[in-house]
Amino acid sequence: MPIAADAREMQGDLARLRHDLHREPEIGLELPRTQEKVLRALDGLPFEITLGRDTTSVTAVLRGGAPGVTGGEGTVAGGEDAAAGRPAVLLRADMDGLPVQEKTGVNYTSRIDGAMHACGHDLHTSMLAGAATLLAERQHRLPGDVVLMFQPGEEGFDGASYMIREGVLDAPGRRVDAAYGMHVFSSLEPHGTFCTRPGVMLSASDGLTVTVLGAGGHGSAPHSAKDPVTAAAEMVTALQVMVTRQFNMFDPVVLSVGVLHAGTKRNVIPETARIEATIRTFSEASRQKMMDSVPRLLKGIAAAHGLDVDVDYQQEYPLTITDEDETHTAEKVITGLFGDSRLSRWATPLSGSEDFSRVLAEVPGTFVGLSAVPEGADHATSPFNHSPYATFDDGVLADGAALYAELAISRLATLAAAPAAPPASLSASAAS
Repeated sequence: MPIAADAREMQGDLARLRHDLHREPEIGLELPRTQEKVLRALDGLPFEITLGRDTTSVTAVLRGGAPGVTGGEGTVAGGEDAAAGRPAVLLRADMDGLPVQEKTGVNYTSRIDGAMHACGHDLHTSMLAGAATLLAERQHRLPGDVVLMFQPGEEGFDGASYMIREGVLDAPGRRVDAAYGMHVFSSLEPHGTFCTRPGVMLSASDGLTVTVLGAGGHGSAPHSAKDPVTAAAEMVTALQVMVTRQFNMFDPVVLSVGVLHAGTKRNVIPETARIEATIRTFSEASRQKMMDSVPRLLKGIAAAHGLDVDVDYQQEYPLTITDEDETHTAEKVITGLFGDSRLSRWATPLSGSEDFSRVLAEVPGTFVGLSAVPEGADHATSPFNHSPYATFDDGVLADGAALYAELAISRLATLAAAPAAPPASLSASAAS
């Protein structure tokens, strides 16, 4: 049976898993209930499972059993040397939720106060668990290994870095040859549309925390105090003006202030004011320029007001840059499974950010978007990811599972068919 049809047979199980995950979202790097559900979904499948040391990550390796690749029961023919020469592909799903109070009204609404799967990671986890079954059923045909990367802490905790440090990219016994990630959206594209883009696909993300240091006093006598509020207000405006006047509009920068806090009472000038902002850039040049320009601007404004300022500029996630060849591979798999009408190639990057960028900085790969907008809903006006009203349709689960699995199957086949590179010593001899 074709893999997409097999996946559709699993739709009910995938939806039940997704609902179980959605009811109990967990935030950050410690997701014990989520990890337990993933392990339960993998139970009985022929995966080698490793749990994270510093997080509740799950790494699962499936040893392919195609002739000439393994010797019975998944044991590598020729031992470690054979493992070192076998192709390997990684598939990643993030598992964590967000500190958002759900307001969707779905019958599987989060039971955890102040936590919600508002970014669709419950779908990613369910789809990759479904792919695990699809791949296990085809283990005997796989001419290489598949690594499943169930990752916590994508939402600002850099969980990918933890898993990379703990060896997920080398889990088969060698560095994986290619890596694929997927992300659902609750708007942007019509239901069921897959989205790709070669090159820069998602922005880099940095965090800015500014503390303006003044001297408190009575609101009736600002001249006898050092008011941090007026300086902070000027800083917010000046940051926006700087973006429009110092940066090329064709290499955009997004700066949004999410926190502006000062004071306790209307007639009290506070000691300090705090600004927190997110900064998104689409090139390393603009990212570095922002790191240099922002502190200089803010310190200048503070000095003009006779105040001090503490500027904490933190680099967070780098640019998500997809490999052109791997993106073309994914596009062929998508159209082969679902037809040309289901594929949308983005003309421009998205200003969201992802720590899957850490993986793509290490190995060739790509990132695929999938619209989970409910059927019949207007994708242009539906609440976007991270909204308490964001709704993701179960109907895409089977297709996502099928795509994960087929990406691994197709890529392993081409890797196994490619002529092996000669040993370095032979290459050197030939050159001389």
